Order: sequence, then structure tokens, then C-alpha cells
Amino acid sequence: MSAVTRVVVIATARPTFVVEAAEQRARAARELVAELGAEVTGPEQLVLTPDDAEKAAEYVDGSADLVVNVCASFSDANPALRLYGDLGRPVLLWAFREPGEVGDRLWLNSLCGANLYGHALVRSGGQVRLLYGDPHEDGVRTALAAALDGELPPAPELPTVSRERGDEAHAREALDRLRGRTIGAVGDAPPGFTPCEYDPQLLEELFGLGVDAIGIDEAFERVRDVSPSAQQEEFAAVSADRPGLSAIDPGEVRRHAAVTSALRDVSAQRELSAVAVRCWPEFPTQLGVCPCSSLSRLADDGVPTQCERDVYGAVTMLLLQALGAGTTYLVDTVDLDADAGVVRLWHCGSAATELAADPARAEQSVHCNRKIGVAGNFALRTGPVVMARLTEDVAAAGGNTGATGNDGGTGLRLLIASGESLPADNRFQGNTADVRLDGDAGAFVHGLVTGGFPHHTVLAWTDVRPQLRAAADLLDIPVIEW
Repeated sequence: MSAVTRVVVIATARPTFVVEAAEQRARAARELVAELGAEVTGPEQLVLTPDDAEKAAEYVDGSADLVVNVCASFSDANPALRLYGDLGRPVLLWAFREPGEVGDRLWLNSLCGANLYGHALVRSGGQVRLLYGDPHEDGVRTALAAALDGELPPAPELPTVSRERGDEAHAREALDRLRGRTIGAVGDAPPGFTPCEYDPQLLEELFGLGVDAIGIDEAFERVRDVSPSAQQEEFAAVSADRPGLSAIDPGEVRRHAAVTSALRDVSAQRELSAVAVRCWPEFPTQLGVCPCSSLSRLADDGVPTQCERDVYGAVTMLLLQALGAGTTYLVDTVDLDADAGVVRLWHCGSAATELAADPARAEQSVHCNRKIGVAGNFALRTGPVVMARLTEDVAAAGGNTGATGNDGGTGLRLLIASGESLPADNRFQGNTADVRLDGDAGAFVHGLVTGGFPHHTVLAWTDVRPQLRAAADLLDIPVIEW
């Protein structure tokens, strides 16, 4: 650098993760920027609250040479929108690798946080770049030095290849089976979870799908109204079916049984084909239970379920199901080993037990962050897998999607990837799959973030990609496939 480079560094995090580890890595990141010769501004403490974000906004300077958001741990996207929504230039999102022993909880979930930030900012018209790795890594040091010289990590060109299409008649039949179905949406989208917002009119026009909105208070009333006999029946059934429940507080298991019974009843009474639930904060804070394993129970009954009230995730799962994919699971991309071509896909523990690597040992535990029952804690099935996701088409607003197959005028686009789920111990508490992608794993992860894709994708173990592409063509939805 020929002159002092001015850099704004802001580190965001959430208290439900390991704050001490987030602080240590954020401090090391800030020190590396300074060590490379930059003049660093920005709060030295983690941004954890809305008040913290307001104070940090005073440091954001569009004339600075570089703006870096250190995703010290996962955070919802509200801080990103508050800090950078009107910046008018790319933000460098720095995500860390996951520390902790195999089987421990996700300490940081940093990469997923960067993914969520990317979705929110790109959807609102902004640009992001991704720096992935820990401050001590040579590659991180090199990439950061280049960024300080004005060469940001590239935003990969999204794939433009067009692959085999399945039978159009079969795809049309699958789409016809969706028409008239209803998704149950319990509660609102969690604050700052932009991928969990949806357009009901668009779903009706494209798929003929309706959404039955159920308030949290109404859902809780239904839980409280579950009869003692129905609760006992489900308590006995789940205790017999699922290992590990004996180690969990019996009161929490009984509340779990009531939640399962209530969700099962409302699904039957309202003829819901999928159930998307605002699973936090009210369930653990007000009801004293996490609904993860209740969603798993419904999934084992054949009703696709989605945490964090992800309605577009529900649509993706229903489409895959109609095309013959069977039972699927909504996952985050939480870790990357680019050299091995492996991404780790995870969520808190709501997978159907039939998706376990060993269904007979689909252990149940407490939620990894909330420490309240009940959530699954088992590795996911091995073998060939497909990842898919319907989401907003940012190309319609002038973004770069690299879409193929049509002009993409519907307002949605479709992400597809594929790979192999490898035999591995359950890396993170909840449900994890180590997936070696068929394509470039590094480019995929960078594309997720810089391309503004959701942090949620749907994982399937039956390859329906040709039919999925054909269905997208019939709906005039552009396909982006790694």
C-alpha cells in the first residue's frame, strides 16, 4: 500500500453462541487488519444488540477504503441492513471456521451468518464479498492484504450451464398435484430472517398453493388444550420410539408431546401439506420447550416441516416431494473445507428419523443453544444427495444470477447442487451431513453469499434434478446449478 488505507471493521454476533470465542476471533481479525498497515476504525466490542448496532452505525463511512463486517458468530440480518443498507459499495463479510470438538454444538455459526447477511443485502440492492477462514491462516492474510490494496475477493460468476431436462408431462403432473394444497405458517418470520419472508400472491399464481397463517398465541392455545390422555399417548409413543429421551427433563418431554399432538391435530384438521413454524424465541422462552423433535415427528408422518417459518423452504420441499424425492430436510451451510471439496450442512435437530445415518440410533437431546428439550442429535444419511432452493430472483432487480433456461420473469429462481453425503460422526450437535460436492465447493459457498441466496437449502437423497429443471422451465423460473 502506498498510503494509509482507512478500514471500518465492525464485528457482529449473538449472545446464544460462544461469545468468548467470537470475541477472541474478532479481536484477532481487527489486529490483523492493523498489522497489515491499515488505519482501523469501528467499535472494539461485539455488536450484540440493536443499541450496539445504532452506535456502530456512526462508524460506517462510505468514503473509507474498505468496510469489513466480521461475522464473529451468527446474527440475524437486521444489523447488516441497519449498517450497510444504504452504503452503496461492497461490504467484505469475514466468516470464520468452526471451532469445538466433534459432537459439540456450533460455537459460532459464522459462515451461516455471512450467508444470511449476503441474502439480505443483495436482495436490498447491495453487494457483498466473502473472506472465509481464521486470522492466522496464510490464505486469509494474503486475501485481506489484496483487499486493502483494492482487490476484493471475487464474486464468482454464477453457473450458466444447461443440463438434462426430464419429461415435461411428468413435471406437469407433479405441479398439478401441488395446486389446491395449503402450507401452515405458524407465527411470523423471525426478526431479520429475510429468506423466511414470502409473497402469498406469487405462490398462488405460480403453484396454486395457499398459506394458512396461524398466530403464535393460537398455536400455544392449541398446545395447552391438548387433553391429558392425548399427551400421555404421544409421550408413551415417543418414549418408546426414540432413544435418549430418558435423559431429558420429563416435563420438557411431556411439553414436547403436547406440541407434537397439537401440530399433528391442526395439520389434519386444516388439511395442511406442510408446516412452517416460528420455532423461537417464543417456544423456548414462553412455552418452555423447543419444537425441533415435534417437527421431526410430523416429518416422519410424511408432512414436510420447516423451522424458522420458512415458507419458500416449504414450497421447495413440497415440489421435491411431488417429483418423487421422498423425505427431505431444511439445512444451513455452516462449514467449508475447500481443499476436500466438502461443505457441512446442519440444522438444530428437526430431521425425520428416517434420514438418520442409523435410524435405530436417532438420539434425542436438548437444543444445542437453548439447552431445552427436545431436539434430535444424530448424523444424517449417507449417499448421493441433491440440494435445492426456491428463492427471490434478484436478477429481476438487476442482480447477477447467471440464470439459464428462460428470461426469469416470475420473481423466483431455483438453486440446485449435488454431491455425496459422506460417512462421518455427527460433527455438530443437531443433525449434520458432510457433503462432498460434485462442483467446486469454494465457488459454491462464495456464490451462495455473494449471489444473495438464502442460508436455508433443502437436502434430498433422491436425484430428481432432471424433473426439477423441467418443472422450473414450465414455471418460467431460472435455474442456477453448480
